Amino acid sequence: MGKLQNKVAVITGGASGIGAATAKLFVSEGAKVVLVDLNEEKGKAFEEELKAQGAEALFVKANITSEEEVAKVFKQATSIFDKVDIVFNNAGIGRVHSSHDLEYSEWRNTVNVDLDGVFLVAREAIRGMLENGGGTIVNTASMYGWVGSPGSAAYNAAKGGVINLTRSLALEYAEKDIRINALCPGFIDTPIIPEENKKELSSITPMKRLGKSEEMAKAVLFLASDDSSYMTGNSLTVDGGYTAQ
Repeated sequence: MGKLQNKVAVITGGASGIGAATAKLFVSEGAKVVLVDLNEEKGKAFEEELKAQGAEALFVKANITSEEEVAKVFKQATSIFDKVDIVFNNAGIGRVHSSHDLEYSEWRNTVNVDLDGVFLVAREAIRGMLENGGGTIVNTASMYGWVGSPGSAAYNAAKGGVINLTRSLALEYAEKDIRINALCPGFIDTPIIPEENKKELSSITPMKRLGKSEEMAKAVLFLASDDSSYMTGNSLTVDGGYTAQ
């Protein structure tokens, strides 16, 4: 029996990268998955791929910055699977841009997706988990929630906010059997990193390579499963040693 047998997991940013790798691992551990993404083509194709392998999967196109669309995700998930046990709050955006040239609208968009959206998904998840007697949430922050870097002020500020949001929500709902932790990835080999930057990013990482989405998925599984049953409010940094420097 898998570690997530008969659990229902909502995964935002679930059509590619860390989200997709986590969905594959979750279903291999017995979970039913709800994939949330703005990319309908990729999301639908991935849903069909998982179903072809015998998994129970549902794709829902949604923008996590919309209260109405977030509510729709959980309504559809519960209408098909009855409940939501696990949420991997993973959707996010980011780009490098000099702060003195950064338009306020771009700042707001980054913080809106990377922090506000995480809150909206967590809030909706908690509402259901309070009714169901508990659950687990894993928020994707970043190693840049702990350390600074030039040209990523909006992203770093938002990810720092996710870390403290995680702590605060974890304390608020600890007695309700809702565990809330964060994953803080380092440089991960996903499409978000341009090919021309991969060699440089590898060189400044102590392990001299980029992380793999599958490695992040294993960390998410740990935080989402009973393997971490006495952990809440924690931020697990998986960065090849970058923040140890």
